[in-house]
Amino acid sequence: QVQLVESGGGLVQAGGSLRLSCAASGHTFSNYGMGWFRQAPGKEREFVIAISKSGGRTYYADSVKGRFTISRDNAKNTVYLQMNSLKPEDTAVYYCAASSRTILVRSPPGYDYWGQGTQVTVSS
Repeated sequence: QVQLVESGGGLVQAGGSLRLSCAASGHTFSNYGMGWFRQAPGKEREFVIAISKSGGRTYYADSVKGRFTISRDNAKNTVYLQMNSLKPEDTAVYYCAASSRTILVRSPPGYDYWGQGTQVTVSS
């Protein structure tokens, strides 16, 4: 079992930045690829960004390319989501997820463990 706890959400103006953190515990962190998803009210949960077990590969949704970056610190069992140039349409609950798959996918069923989510609100 892997426990994931997100932090760092909040309210920010359009054009601003936030950094989300996701702390993992319970299993060897470096055995899991990590992803971030988001879900806005009335919408399905959507893929945002992911990083491989070693951190050597990253995957981005087109909507966040050039604005969001993902990184991980395996020594601290933590993955980070740096969000810059935020837009009102980025408003959502952001979820951290862990995947044991060798090849990361962009769909929620490909992830084994989930955090409880953290709210990000971008005002215009």
